[in-house]
Amino acid sequence: MNNKEGNNKRGGSRPNSSRPSSNKPKAALPKRAQSPKKAKPHTKATEVSSNKVEKKPNPTAKRPKAKDEIRLNKYISNSGVCSRRDADIYIQSGNVKVNGVPVTEMGYLVKPGDVVNFDGVTLTPEKKVYILLNKPKNFTTALDEGQEYRNVLELVKGSTTSKIAAVGRMDKNTTGLLLFTNDTDLIRKFSLPNQKSSKIYQVSLDKNLKFEDLEKISKGLFIDGHRVFVEEVSYIEGEAKSEIGLKLKTTNIKVVRNIFEHLDYDVLRVDRVAFAGLTKKNLPRGNWRLLTDQEIINIKNA
Repeated sequence: MNNKEGNNKRGGSRPNSSRPSSNKPKAALPKRAQSPKKAKPHTKATEVSSNKVEKKPNPTAKRPKAKDEIRLNKYISNSGVCSRRDADIYIQSGNVKVNGVPVTEMGYLVKPGDVVNFDGVTLTPEKKVYILLNKPKNFTTALDEGQEYRNVLELVKGSTTSKIAAVGRMDKNTTGLLLFTNDTDLIRKFSLPNQKSSKIYQVSLDKNLKFEDLEKISKGLFIDGHRVFVEEVSYIEGEAKSEIGLKLKTTNIKVVRNIFEHLDYDVLRVDRVAFAGLTKKNLPRGNWRLLTDQEIINIKNA
């Protein structure tokens, strides 16, 4: 065996190879230069988890209201100084103190015995009262009509020690249902132009209402550039055609008078016979009564 063959066997070279063999060890191959690893794109699961908002414990979770506790804004409203909405503004601005400490937290609960100071004045909450009067003539809700006509508050004097006000206005010649309350939220509700409760009036005219004029009223009139709509208008059964029933949403008595005066009728008398579901049943002229609990619920939802 010659050296070439021996070398081939020791070197492990392939038979019949034409390459010259060598006893020198082969140099190690250089390592590949590795490029920096590319960042793997976020998987869908990762994206979903990253989009989830981490829930944190709420350290100021509202506790359940205990018996005899009342929200601060309602406490202020019950005292008669302003509505709940306005009370929220005062609370946020730091003008309300409870037991000498300013409170800006919405929904703060006042406990019996707490002293509430509103804009420098200590408040005493009042129980809400609702009084229905069947108003006679020659009494007015205005305070500037001179001494000849007395104010309607004289008619409900002694009904309550709370400071009450009439809901809406009535002149000396208008009679019928008039509501009094110290609930400022309710007074505001019925003073809004878009309030939804219906009122029914019996109107006495100086002459019979023509049928064509009744139809004009039913379809709606333009008075002083404004469209006036009524829900219903009709002759009163069993009465002269000068006695008209009118149903509409406004509490403004002037609108009732303007409807007929616009058509050249003189209005002799306006009597409000229904107000937001309340009627004159068992309530003689000049008398008043307290609303029942169910009536209070109904009128607040009217």
